[in-house]
Amino acid sequence: MYNHRTLIRLIYVSSLVVVIASTAAVMLLIKSKIYVYDRPVITVAGNDETVTPFPVSVNPAAGVILDTGSINVFPSNGLADNTETRTWWEKIIAVFSEKGWYQNLASPVSRIVVIWPGERKEEAATHIGNILGWNLEERTRFIELITEKNPVLEEGKFYPGQYVTHRDASPEEMADVILTQFENEILNRYTPDVAAQVPFEDAMIIASLLEREAGNFENMREVAGVIWNRLFIGMPLQLDATLQYARANQTTAKDWWLAPVPSDKYINSPYNTYSNAGLPPGPIANPSSDAVLAALNPIPTDCLYYFHSNNGSYHCSNTYEEHVAKLKTTFGRGR
Repeated sequence: MYNHRTLIRLIYVSSLVVVIASTAAVMLLIKSKIYVYDRPVITVAGNDETVTPFPVSVNPAAGVILDTGSINVFPSNGLADNTETRTWWEKIIAVFSEKGWYQNLASPVSRIVVIWPGERKEEAATHIGNILGWNLEERTRFIELITEKNPVLEEGKFYPGQYVTHRDASPEEMADVILTQFENEILNRYTPDVAAQVPFEDAMIIASLLEREAGNFENMREVAGVIWNRLFIGMPLQLDATLQYARANQTTAKDWWLAPVPSDKYINSPYNTYSNAGLPPGPIANPSSDAVLAALNPIPTDCLYYFHSNNGSYHCSNTYEEHVAKLKTTFGRGR
């Protein structure tokens, strides 16, 4: 039985949760300029009519990376991305969006759906479908509507972000707004001049690798430097994220990103970058515009090897011997 002090604490905590959740919802609606009517249309944060093209500091034909110094990410539009520009409110909202109680508290007629950077298309369809109550046929149609529209890509066009929609949104409605956001954030910035330097699909593939292999924006640029260095000399990329993708493609498991095991290096798949040189045949996940920016603007480096320690620290090396030595120092053994 609760005493009066415990009961007061429970009431206080419950009230605080309601205030936080309600305030978060209101802030998101104000920031995104979203107004809920009887049946609101799907809406995302507004974009300026003019977009800034992607800068490019890598020259694949010459095999060089120009040192352009710091690169600024594009202004935040309130969407979930893989950079440190997200506010803590946006992070809270994104996490809360997966909870039914929060959806009902935020609004009885609208829903918040989130596509996280680095998710596979199946993950996006599952999360959105769960919130909007789609059946398997609707989830499959949603995936097809996005992947089959030009440019045709199996992954990469489910643009990461927080989207506010009405509770009965159809796959067609969701696909339309997500493709529009993909066009605004990536396609419109990928001008012919950019494509002449780096083919669009190559940038999307590398950006997807960065979402799975790197941390914040600067780390994505660091890892991009290593990836390009390997491509310049025809060295296999040997990225564990591609093994995870290849392994999931061959199973019916719902855990799409299982930790790689040694036997995964022998998976028979064009996505296995241990056994196949060059880039995989397509993106392995859905990247943010920041990941594309990092792919096109790597930090110049002599490194050919890298790893992350358990605390997220980044270590890179010029030679395999140096790489193994750092692994032993960090983990007590080489890999």
